[in-house]
Amino acid sequence: MNSARMNEALGSPEALASVSFAKESASTVATSAAYVKWLCVLFLLTLPVVNPWVRGDGVGYYAYLRSVLIDHDLNFENDYLAGNQSFVMSRTDAQGHLLPSLYTRTGYVDNHFSVGPAILWAPVLGTVHLGIRLLDKLGARIPVNGYSRPYMISMALTTALYGFLALLLAFQIAKKYFGQQYVFLATIGIWMASSLPVYMYFNPSWSHAHSAFTVSLFLWYWDRTQLQRTLVQWTILGLLAGLMGNVYYPNAILLIFPGLEILWLLRHRRSGTDGPTFSFGRAARYGLVFMCAFFASLLPTFITRQIIYGSPFETGYPGVQTWNWGSPVLVKVLFSSDHGMWSWTPILLLAAIGLLFVVKRNPLLGLGVLLTFVAFYYFIASYPDWDGLSSYGNRFFVSLTPIFILGLAALLSALSEWWQNASRVVAISGAAIALLVIWNVAFIFQWGTHLVPARGEISWREMLHNQFSVVPVRVEHSLETYFLHRGDMMRHIEQEDIEQQQQQKTSPMLQN
Repeated sequence: MNSARMNEALGSPEALASVSFAKESASTVATSAAYVKWLCVLFLLTLPVVNPWVRGDGVGYYAYLRSVLIDHDLNFENDYLAGNQSFVMSRTDAQGHLLPSLYTRTGYVDNHFSVGPAILWAPVLGTVHLGIRLLDKLGARIPVNGYSRPYMISMALTTALYGFLALLLAFQIAKKYFGQQYVFLATIGIWMASSLPVYMYFNPSWSHAHSAFTVSLFLWYWDRTQLQRTLVQWTILGLLAGLMGNVYYPNAILLIFPGLEILWLLRHRRSGTDGPTFSFGRAARYGLVFMCAFFASLLPTFITRQIIYGSPFETGYPGVQTWNWGSPVLVKVLFSSDHGMWSWTPILLLAAIGLLFVVKRNPLLGLGVLLTFVAFYYFIASYPDWDGLSSYGNRFFVSLTPIFILGLAALLSALSEWWQNASRVVAISGAAIALLVIWNVAFIFQWGTHLVPARGEISWREMLHNQFSVVPVRVEHSLETYFLHRGDMMRHIEQEDIEQQQQQKTSPMLQN
């Protein structure tokens, strides 16, 4: 389908095709390159913050790669026993052995964490592993165990890079529809004022930065090829969708996008007097190819589930029949002091409002992001552990990073049209985003150093007091310790985490 016929078929060139497929001028390309350069500079400046450790859920994610590289199997006993103390203590008996309940019917240790992050780490960590083995043979005496410094640094830097690529891809998507100055501000805002930095830098062994990357990659390719995708491109899109699912199962919700596109093409399949240009047969063929590629891409998940649980469709998570589908905690997910998405990271409220303006700019893309956000929201609100347990903000929504960037850019663009003063909007928006970033960084500091509990509800009064009175006093010394004595600081944080867990377990007993 050529561009002219497609525009006619879809009805409004202003709403879709002229926005989606307009060629960039030389000046626009130069401006885009300048913004990308600044994003790269900022990323390089943040790399010293990367924290090379495996902790909590990260033990399970990293175990897939370490066990295959070092032990050549999927037996995770030694990986779990080597985890951080708060991870190990809940999984071992008094003799230090893994609890019998941890073993599945196949005899393997339960590992419900997804295999996707290990797939994304593998190219870098595999190369590092070969290099360490070579250096070890030459007398370097670097432990070839998956935990020595080169492994940890490589893992952490790779995660940070994937998080950054998620931002770059989101920038590339959004700049097609909105002014680049607004997209740049939105990218900075979601980068630094959401939950992303915690899982991009501080807890790099967790899956969320990888998930943001795979979602951005999928959306970027979907947007780049939308409404004119060939059979091969449908196959590639299916493979990228499977990669999303390998990393984070709820990302399957983004299948809304290709589904909507096929429905859209079927609805507008006539273009003038030539009859149908997108038949039901073609739709079925494209859909079949996409789904075959999707399931083929999910083979790493199916294989590891079969080995560990004895079924390719067993996840190790609570069965969906036990979820709260009829009584989702819709308000708590957004506003609770127990890791509410909007109460902890208010910039995401602005981004969610902006999704309505994406619909106005491009109905197909806008409907996709809006439905995806609503479906994801309902899905997480129905999950028994909707708060993410130990979570900064609601970490599950980090997957939607590119959608939030689109929403925030759309909101800023709409404000510019309303005020009809782009420079004023940029100045005010930049200042507001800077304040939200500072607020978020201070809140992350509180959460990371346990000034507020890492789990459960927090006291907003205590949090506000800390933001203005405690954080400014402690931050300089803590940063110095973080950069010069990080190991000691991490051990201290781990011990505080254990004490808070024990206190939270005993406090209900004391109340009774």
